Amino acid sequence: MTIEQIYTSCLAQGSYYIVSKNEAIIIDPLREIEPYLERAKRDGVKIKYILETHFHADFVSGHLDLAKASGAIIVYGPNANASFECYLAKDGEILNLGDISIKVLHTPGHTLESTCYLLFDEQGNENALFSGDTLFIGDVGRPDLAQKSASMTMEQLAGMLYHSLREKIMVLPDNVTVYPAHGAGSACGKNMSKETVSTIGEQKLNNYALRLDMGEAEFIKEVTDGLLPPPGYFGMNVAMNKKGYDSISEVMKRGLTPLSLDAFDLLHSNENVLILDTRTATDFSKGFIKGSLFVGLEGQFAPWVGALIPNVNQEIVIITEEGKEEETVKRLARVGYDHVQGYLDGGIQTWIQSGRELETINRIDANQLKDQLSSNPIVIDVRKPGEFEAEHLACAKSIPLDFIFEHLQDFPNNQQFILHCAGGYRSIIAASVLKSKGFNDFVDVIGGYAAISKTSAERTSFVCQSKK
Repeated sequence: MTIEQIYTSCLAQGSYYIVSKNEAIIIDPLREIEPYLERAKRDGVKIKYILETHFHADFVSGHLDLAKASGAIIVYGPNANASFECYLAKDGEILNLGDISIKVLHTPGHTLESTCYLLFDEQGNENALFSGDTLFIGDVGRPDLAQKSASMTMEQLAGMLYHSLREKIMVLPDNVTVYPAHGAGSACGKNMSKETVSTIGEQKLNNYALRLDMGEAEFIKEVTDGLLPPPGYFGMNVAMNKKGYDSISEVMKRGLTPLSLDAFDLLHSNENVLILDTRTATDFSKGFIKGSLFVGLEGQFAPWVGALIPNVNQEIVIITEEGKEEETVKRLARVGYDHVQGYLDGGIQTWIQSGRELETINRIDANQLKDQLSSNPIVIDVRKPGEFEAEHLACAKSIPLDFIFEHLQDFPNNQQFILHCAGGYRSIIAASVLKSKGFNDFVDVIGGYAAISKTSAERTSFVCQSKK
């Protein structure tokens, strides 16, 4: 038996490849299916099942393309209402794979169809739990994502999750390995650990939501408290996972169309087409096409695209580093942005060589910021609320990047301000948004709060630390 976790950091997502004898199972596959097919071919095994833990909101699964290419059966748990052929397993049903077996555990709460899969090894021992978004390391799945489609409140779903955890999962042996669908950075929970593997015993000791002395009312209050609004694209990804989508090969072919400058200009002139620049924050700040949205590939690319472009049907043209075109289109497709119309052939250099104008972002380093603090400048911190509450410049105002479009009126439009995040990635995203909306009188701090905290500014009255 082989269990392999295939973790994709930019999505904070874990897929699983399990083999026993000459058969394989894939759990929660990503959109691009070639790696799974190639691995199965190399191992000389047949993909028998594609197990889905639920209808994902934060990415588009590769279940449909993978089933078509491999002949595998798509499996969901009870209550899954899909528009394509799949097998709805019953709670407690056993699926066989080579010398091992998988038990279906219906665990509603995150969504009504949420299902975990319990693996029994060759000796019949309970060995591993593939917990989807029901149980994370250090957290549990948020219960507010399915409330509209389920016609239930998040409190009602949280109550279902309480019973699912205590009646299906916490009763398992402490040595059962837990393999979740997500880790830190995912918007599907609020307190996830950076660790991507644990055990039932460790989680009963360390996961706040699995405390043995916690009653249902306290659990509901804990898991629903402090939830930030989900990204706008989540509902659209759920619909794609339920109803189907264009094949990844079609999406890649369309998106990898090289555009001449004339063809790019034609699309650029269409106000319904978005220019997405995926170069590094440093390169973007030195020169970019007016109106471009920056989301760099080097960061959590897909989640930030999803947070800032709420409509997955948005038509997009891309500016990338040369050689990064395929990666960009693929990573957009992972979260359902299938309408990339192509990329500027030759990238930003083509634009520069044509003599076209570029916009820039003014930047200062952390020491320059420190020298300016005595004049009480306007400083805007675009980190998440929890990061800001843990530690921040006393003169800073919190406007999280996640909600920048809802708070554009809170940015000064007649006075210079200073922008920073944790490391310089998110603040350049914010800067690109602000530039596109007509804000020009601001500067960005290179290196963000990580650099600021290394200066003497951290030891002045301008820094405050809230209780942890």
